[in-house]
Amino acid sequence: MPHTKDELPDALYSAAQVRALDASLIAAGTPGFQLMQRAARATWRALVRQWPTAGELSVLAGHGNNAGDGYLVAVLARRAGWSVRVLAVGDPQRLQGDAALAHAEAVSEKILIETWTAQSGLRGIVLDALLGTGLTGDVREPYRSAIHAINAVGLPVVAVDTPSGLCADTGRILGNAVQAELTVTFIGLKLGLFTGDAADVVGELVFNDLHADPQLLESAPTSARRLSASNLPRLATRTPASHKGRFGHVLLIGGDRGFGGAILLSAQSALRSGAGMVSVATRSEHVPAALARIPEAMVLGTSSANQLMGLLQKVSVLVVGPGLGQAAWGRSLLSAAANAPLPQVWDADALNLLAEERVALPKDCVITPHPGEAARLLGISTAQVQADRPGAAHALSKKYTAVVVLKGAGSLIASPDGRLAVCHQGHPAMATAGLGDVLAGLVGALLAQGMATFDAACLAVWLHANAGARQGKFGRGLAASDLIPAIRQLMEEQAPCLK
Repeated sequence: MPHTKDELPDALYSAAQVRALDASLIAAGTPGFQLMQRAARATWRALVRQWPTAGELSVLAGHGNNAGDGYLVAVLARRAGWSVRVLAVGDPQRLQGDAALAHAEAVSEKILIETWTAQSGLRGIVLDALLGTGLTGDVREPYRSAIHAINAVGLPVVAVDTPSGLCADTGRILGNAVQAELTVTFIGLKLGLFTGDAADVVGELVFNDLHADPQLLESAPTSARRLSASNLPRLATRTPASHKGRFGHVLLIGGDRGFGGAILLSAQSALRSGAGMVSVATRSEHVPAALARIPEAMVLGTSSANQLMGLLQKVSVLVVGPGLGQAAWGRSLLSAAANAPLPQVWDADALNLLAEERVALPKDCVITPHPGEAARLLGISTAQVQADRPGAAHALSKKYTAVVVLKGAGSLIASPDGRLAVCHQGHPAMATAGLGDVLAGLVGALLAQGMATFDAACLAVWLHANAGARQGKFGRGLAASDLIPAIRQLMEEQAPCLK
């Protein structure tokens, strides 16, 4: 089940920030062992709510505080009459502090505690209490084998705080990771639970703040915010006397030979997302198709950049790149756009040409790379981008002084001022061509209606992902154009056009 619950908090933290919050709670008078007991009770409640009649629990425990949580969950299960067994992957003699107290409580309850081996059988519900949020390097033995055994057994799995092997900061799987059906996390939501590989291993996400002081949480530094229906920027309502001139004129540039569909998808998206006027500059042979598909758009058959000059003085926002190509035609049009003092959205081949340093990015831009394009822009590998998606998004925003939408599972929106937002909604049916073209047109339309670049990017990404989630319910075969009417409907639900 996807972790798309809007009752989750908006603030997202790094693992170090959550550890600092934990230390602050202890310093303010809440004993660490009491926090551990609260975490265990929260985990137990979530587990029983999901599987009330299971009656059997297998706990795999490491040697840190994560293990301490696991031992205390075992105590609660035993007291509830469940059959309980703890398989110690880390040596219990290495436990210290609160985790050692938790182990002692499990011993006093006469819970069966065995050393885990590859032959250890797992039964009932499996509780992953192996590795906490401090893991940064790849998982080592014996934890690697234990994680493999958990994933191979086919039983329901609950992860304590974060699935073991998932980096709590980046969402990267560190060699291998537990594939949980349910993850119960505490104090503050970790950024890594919402991007990268997290969608494949977190399962349903349940959060408990362990009764942390709300003022402490509000004053603590964060790493990002989670986009939800309750915190989105909103388009203003329109007055009854509104006219098209108030809502911007978007010019979309692209569609070289063989790629005409991309720019038409972007144009249709911009039109249906509320732009006052839409123009398209594309290859002349695409003009009939454009007029047939989008008669509301003004379409200019363009053979050279000189033909753009008069139009560039009349429009308010540019969307450049869908189907642009990297040949001379696309390069000349991109060069003309780069010299126009207008807010712009650059996507697709505009980004590939930018990576080749053939052109400079103007101010007030939004760039929308997928991981491969981001890698080319940063001069690193795609694997390196995916290994630290938040870091890559920040690096791109700093390098180009632009708002960056790093697409992919858990899309990230980074601003040059350091803000970072995460959109974890979506659907695997969205793995199809053309969705980026729709997103680029949507961002352009929101900019044309007066939104600031970061706000426009955040709202566009959320609308795009949630439209995909709605359409994805129908299963495979999602087409990019299917999102456009769903985006329009979501826009009206989120911010009605008329009061």
